[in-house]
Amino acid sequence: MFSSVAHLARANPFNAPHLQLVHDGLTGHRSSPAGPPGPPRRSRNLAAAAVEEYSCEYGSMKFYALCGFGGVLSCGLTHTAVVPLDLVKCRMQVDPQKYKGIFNGFSVTLKEDGVRGLAKGWAPTFIGYSMQGLCKFGFYEVFKVLYSNMLGEENAYLWRTSLYLAASASAEFFADIALAPMEAAKVRIQTQPGYANTLRDAAPKMYKEEGLKAFYKGVAPLWMRQIPYTMMKFACFERTVEALYKFVVPKPRSECTKAEQLVVTFVAGYIAGVFCAIVSHPADSVVSVLNKEKGSSASQVLQRLGFKGVWKGLFARIIMIGTLTALQWFIYDSVKVYFRLPRPPPPEMPESLKKKLGLTQ
Repeated sequence: MFSSVAHLARANPFNAPHLQLVHDGLTGHRSSPAGPPGPPRRSRNLAAAAVEEYSCEYGSMKFYALCGFGGVLSCGLTHTAVVPLDLVKCRMQVDPQKYKGIFNGFSVTLKEDGVRGLAKGWAPTFIGYSMQGLCKFGFYEVFKVLYSNMLGEENAYLWRTSLYLAASASAEFFADIALAPMEAAKVRIQTQPGYANTLRDAAPKMYKEEGLKAFYKGVAPLWMRQIPYTMMKFACFERTVEALYKFVVPKPRSECTKAEQLVVTFVAGYIAGVFCAIVSHPADSVVSVLNKEKGSSASQVLQRLGFKGVWKGLFARIIMIGTLTALQWFIYDSVKVYFRLPRPPPPEMPESLKKKLGLTQ
């Protein structure tokens, strides 16, 4: 067990290509051991293709559409399920004097609003994060294929972490534009007592007071929060899955059952989620306060909160985002399994690159 952990620690998911090749033992001259060579290793891609029939081609419009649908389910359902925790977290961020901790926050909310009060903001949460999931997962697959084709097979493998980071950042840029209006309404409903109890009440009131600006003034802080979050979410997940199959799972992915593959997905998703929560929390605090107040800018809110203030509610967010991210990846991968979408195995070095490095005859 400890040797597996050591391997994972050395397999830094943000290794540069040269260091990654050194770690894999694939650089420099390699002397052949005495004795006859072993049987050629069968490509996992070919093994997977031999036993699976897909409903569409990888990179087709149907593939992207179903990936987007998977994103709708994974983000919309999971974020709606944790609305009570999100509500308490937002209130801790905007009024730390009243809501002193996660358990105190739940106690005060139940005392003032009852059990029904914990569901405040569920409608904008479901609509907003469904739209975000559509763009986040759908466009991620689009940009991943696009950037891979631009780089070429060899560079796409060598710079795969950078590829994941660029594709996820590009997708999240558009996803946040789709999310911003509903996020603004949600925060108003959850953090301003008496302002509005439903989306139907909040949206017209916000438009009357500030116009369209009310719905999009939080988009820049959303980019600050969500783009680093999503870059970590996708890059860390992809490289964690690769490391788990390489160092922890005792057999290739092509030999694992669908259930075993989904367990790996869930574990990798939770690990990624913890890091996501940490890197994006300061911006999340700014968004919560900014959407509550009129006329404030992100820089003014950040200055007023200070270093200590932006980390309020981090524990609640780690629990929420860790669980959320794991469930999102699990649902997304389950949708791919259900619709028989292509699910490429962890990347392997292209044959052309092996020849250049003298690894094949």
